[in-house]
Amino acid sequence: MNTFPTKKRSIAFFLVPQFTMLPFAAAVETLRIANRMLGYAAYTWRLCSTNGEKVVSSCGIGIEVNSSIADERKALGGEHRPDMVLVCSGIQVEDFHNKTASAFLRETYNRGLAVGSLCTGAHLLAQAGLLNGKRCAIHWENLPGFAEAFPQAEVYADLYEVDGNIYTCAGGTASLDMMLNLIGQDFGDNLVNRICEQQLTDRVRSPHDRQRLPLRARLGIQNSKVLSIIEVMEANLAEPLSLIDIADSAGLSRRQIERLFRQEMGRSPARYYLEIRLDRARHLLVQSSLPVVEVAVACGFVSASHFSKCYREVYDRSPQQERADRKLTIMTAQQSVAA
Repeated sequence: MNTFPTKKRSIAFFLVPQFTMLPFAAAVETLRIANRMLGYAAYTWRLCSTNGEKVVSSCGIGIEVNSSIADERKALGGEHRPDMVLVCSGIQVEDFHNKTASAFLRETYNRGLAVGSLCTGAHLLAQAGLLNGKRCAIHWENLPGFAEAFPQAEVYADLYEVDGNIYTCAGGTASLDMMLNLIGQDFGDNLVNRICEQQLTDRVRSPHDRQRLPLRARLGIQNSKVLSIIEVMEANLAEPLSLIDIADSAGLSRRQIERLFRQEMGRSPARYYLEIRLDRARHLLVQSSLPVVEVAVACGFVSASHFSKCYREVYDRSPQQERADRKLTIMTAQQSVAA
């Protein structure tokens, strides 16, 4: 017997050019299966774009939409207003700046409706000023650039975050988990479990489950001391610790740490520390529009010249070339899709 026969929720998905298909499809399919299990349309949805025209995803598939932002803003004052607006974006989200979209999201939130994002959509919520002092989640690859661009937001590498009326998720299959959380609020765990069985999902993940593999699996090493030292390094990239400070925190001598890293990582701890700082710098260069000098500072380099020298030694190109090559790759991909 259906315990909640009249409960309904409508969602407007705002599609941004180059949005990622996987989190969008996972969210919609989860809602569809919920309706099937319930036996009625508890969840309805419609698709929106800035101008009401088709939006092309990052994989090149174009999606027709039902409305424009102008249409949705009119609907906010009537009986057809949605209960929630979810921003769907993906690559190149840093290049999307639309004052009308920001105004629409603020108006939606100020009217007491829920707003949220899939994948990198937190960028648009932050641009609209909705994430100041709020917990939010974003894909791990975009997290460094996001944290630098929006320091007022409390961003985490979680699968999803729910802070009051704001829902954000990291993308990929994390949108499935966020939708299951929403459905659980509306209809309870029994329905969530039935949906998981239909989706062949073996468990409901916690919002704070890891986005990435644990260090042990990612690096393929088992030494707990080395893993704990690497965790300390990854937590202190903008202001690198000295090897003496790291040794003290690990309860080891500098010589012991040197020997462990040579055995487990094939290089010195100083070299490994430099490499993970440069790896973060590379993500900032390709995933944000921060000036190169600000990228250098964010990754613990005292000068842009020292940063460029180290970067070239590891990647055989300058930071400026890295960014230029990234832009060229994106332009080529867009031209290929258009053709």
